[in-house]
Amino acid sequence: MQPRSVSLFHFTKSLEILKSVLKNGFWPRYCLEDVEWQGREENDFIAFPMVCFCDIPMSRISEHVNFYGSFGLGLTKEWGAKNNLNPVFYFSGDNPLHGALKSLTRTISGLEGAQNKKGLMDIRYILAHSKPTKGRMIIGGEPVIKDFYQESEWRYVPQKKGVKDYLRSEDFSDKSKLDNLNSITQEKCMLEFLPSDVKYIFVPTDSEIPAIMNFIQTELDSFPSADLKLLMSRVTSLESLSLDT
Repeated sequence: MQPRSVSLFHFTKSLEILKSVLKNGFWPRYCLEDVEWQGREENDFIAFPMVCFCDIPMSRISEHVNFYGSFGLGLTKEWGAKNNLNPVFYFSGDNPLHGALKSLTRTISGLEGAQNKKGLMDIRYILAHSKPTKGRMIIGGEPVIKDFYQESEWRYVPQKKGVKDYLRSEDFSDKSKLDNLNSITQEKCMLEFLPSDVKYIFVPTDSEIPAIMNFIQTELDSFPSADLKLLMSRVTSLESLSLDT
């Protein structure tokens, strides 16, 4: 069995979001992350700006889409590497590897001035790509236990001037503040792609294929005709794939 897909997949629950991604690119938004595994006393959750992908093989995709949604895209890993996507680091517990990260954080905290600021930003960037093998995820305002390691996650975490690198949970809960900071990532950090980067465009059923085809023809007409034909050739339904897996 193939342990990984050669593509990077991103799924969502909405056709409208899929259309927006096709037209504008991926919008990095602040997402709450379980950081209890880091041994923090002051925060159980911290939010980082990100877009999440996975490289789960098609044979295992059904559980993933049942949780995250059945509309999605598959893009090449070459595109991912070019745009600084990286697989997530999974930590199995408070082991020596985690201890080394904590030790490094303490060392950096003892520095002063610009070295301290830059060092802590670098540590937070590493932590923004880190997860426990199993932990909590907020769904509908409630924590749900999830086996993260099975998700084979990749992330895009933007580093741009003027973009806050993390939010505490109380700031994430402030809708006005959150909306303002997400609008900054929309302005500065959109993750774009070309039609040639796309390997799959997923919809749940065959009956939804005409709608996405029509959208490609009418709303993406800034691309050359050959690119539109390429995109339309990438459209498939999860319904049809399920018959072959």
